[in-house]
Amino acid sequence: MIRFTGNLLIVDSDLNNRELIRRQLSDRGFNVFCAGSGNEALNLVKNNPVDLILLDIDMPGTTGIDVLKNLRNAFTSLHIPIIAVIDDSQAAAVLLGAGANDYVTKPIDFPVVLASIQAQLERKHTEETLRKSDELYTLAMGAANDGLWDWDIEAGRIYFSPRWQFMIGEEEGSVGDRPDEWFGRIHPDDVELLRKEINEHLDGTTSHYESEYRILHKNGDYLWMLGRGKALRDENGKAYRMAGWQTDITRGKLIDFLTGLPNRSLFLDRLARSFESADIGRERTLALVHIDLDNFKLINDSLGHIVGDQMLAAVARRLEKSVHSVDLSTPEERRTIARLGGDEFIVLVDSAATPMDVILITNKILADVGAAFCVEGQELFPAVSIGIAFYNSTYLSPDALLQDADMAMHSAKLAGKGRFEIFDAKMRTASADRLQLEAEFRHALERNEFEPYYQAIVSMKTGRIYGFEALVRWRNPSRGIVSPMDFIPLAEETGLIIPLGKYMLETACRQTGIWQNRFREDPPLSISVNLTARDFLQRDLLVQCHNLLNDGTITRGSLVLEVTEGTLMQDYDSAVRMMRRLKDMGIRISMDDFGTGYSSLSYLHKLPFDNLKIDQSFIFRFEEDSEIVRTILLMGHALGLRVVAEGVETLNNVNDLTALECDYGQGYYFSKPVPAAEATALLEKQENAAIFIPS
Repeated sequence: MIRFTGNLLIVDSDLNNRELIRRQLSDRGFNVFCAGSGNEALNLVKNNPVDLILLDIDMPGTTGIDVLKNLRNAFTSLHIPIIAVIDDSQAAAVLLGAGANDYVTKPIDFPVVLASIQAQLERKHTEETLRKSDELYTLAMGAANDGLWDWDIEAGRIYFSPRWQFMIGEEEGSVGDRPDEWFGRIHPDDVELLRKEINEHLDGTTSHYESEYRILHKNGDYLWMLGRGKALRDENGKAYRMAGWQTDITRGKLIDFLTGLPNRSLFLDRLARSFESADIGRERTLALVHIDLDNFKLINDSLGHIVGDQMLAAVARRLEKSVHSVDLSTPEERRTIARLGGDEFIVLVDSAATPMDVILITNKILADVGAAFCVEGQELFPAVSIGIAFYNSTYLSPDALLQDADMAMHSAKLAGKGRFEIFDAKMRTASADRLQLEAEFRHALERNEFEPYYQAIVSMKTGRIYGFEALVRWRNPSRGIVSPMDFIPLAEETGLIIPLGKYMLETACRQTGIWQNRFREDPPLSISVNLTARDFLQRDLLVQCHNLLNDGTITRGSLVLEVTEGTLMQDYDSAVRMMRRLKDMGIRISMDDFGTGYSSLSYLHKLPFDNLKIDQSFIFRFEEDSEIVRTILLMGHALGLRVVAEGVETLNNVNDLTALECDYGQGYYFSKPVPAAEATALLEKQENAAIFIPS
């Protein structure tokens, strides 16, 4: 079938819908105009050559049917096909009577839209050719009929056009005229539904026949077809004849329209074929490389789905470049890159020379995909976690191999993200344990099993408690105290970090308000709360903080939110905007774990921080890193920041940091993290005098 392009007009009042469809059609070579109203559409058609209009009937102000009629009345001589987008196929007859050439229903199935556009453009081309030359009539009609069939129901015979026969790999005249020539080629899983949809139309239940089905090609493959038709009826309403056509939508069914990669269906078919021949007659490596974007939900939530879609498309291009740029020096090597759905991709590596070649491909993916790129002026860092599963003769099904690759990918996420893991059998046990832990974690939120612990932050000058950092602990009924290292990655991956973060912030602020009312410190006791990237970029954070400050829960200026450099790098511009809005509310911002990032020194002066926390690793190695600590303190003070040293565990640490004029210290020398009651006891001890006396 000839592929037509041209000038298309999308008429839709929803900007996001227009942009999504425009981008997909532009990627396929169409020149696309967009209109948000009927008047705008009329002006565009008047001033531009338009070959086809895609019209959403659900238009504000004036109805889509009125827009349709206005277009037809204003441009009767242009013969522009109009495809209506409708919510309910029951309205189809009215629209077709008002001048629509075809219709598609919501939610929009893009392969169906594309097939309808191609069919209408082909018919338009045919009609224009016929107007130019009657001598081309027969040839043109043959080209226009994309799989035409005409069914004489009473005689039980069907005419199949040459095009219909060619579509399934048959020569003209090789297909008979019995209905079984059609139904006998339909995929066994589809034939019952196809018959049902045809019979419903013949019975008068539906206004037309429409169906998607798979039909067997002569080469042994099944092709996806979109079939449509309409019956002719006698005076009693009985159908005696039915005609229609079928359109090949195989590409749309097997190719992911957003990225242009094979979709899950095509990938599973290729995996099954590779799996069937995996042990036949030659040495080779069959492997799956399962790829998942880290923190993709954060990008969708903070920047919107259009930016998220653009990022997925860009990642797909990088994957293609990475996977096919590795030379494995073997003529039999085959690689399929597919999008499984959402932010998950997979690579089928078949016939690689060795497992090391698969690792070479994986390392190339990590390097290429993780590089920064810009979408609409926004710099993004699409890190990925990857799981690898290698085929061996113990695998009984391709699903098992796919499941193990997925398991290895999740293991990579739990191990820190931005890396790959190779499947081994121990992961199955770990995965079962993780599922159990996740189930218990969800119940823990409902049962209030999480508890803030508080670690004192002490003034190095006065020896008094300046404030506390709130740290979450999980009191699991069967496991005891569960380390945050075990459940925080799980909370981030499942999205439960957001309700957990809200609970911690509110509980810690209320406890601090109680302390502030009882212990009249000057300045008031502060509370520091850690926020992950997903916590920090949630719009609800501003509302929650506003409520806590305005209802008198905590004194304004005493709440400190701690963020890491990694949090900022997830979405730098949005993070800076959030920081400024929080500071306008009287909230202080602290950079946590300073010195561990790769670019902290280069941009710290640009960010609106109040506090700086020196990572504990520098304090643990103070003798080796004393000059680094000194430099951080000098820089922090030059920028007007309060500096807190984490990991203070010995009196020597206290003396060294005091000599360097560090502002505050935090660590086991002063206090380990303790429940609220024990933190209250520490405050009671210092009511009359400092309990941590500097030397």
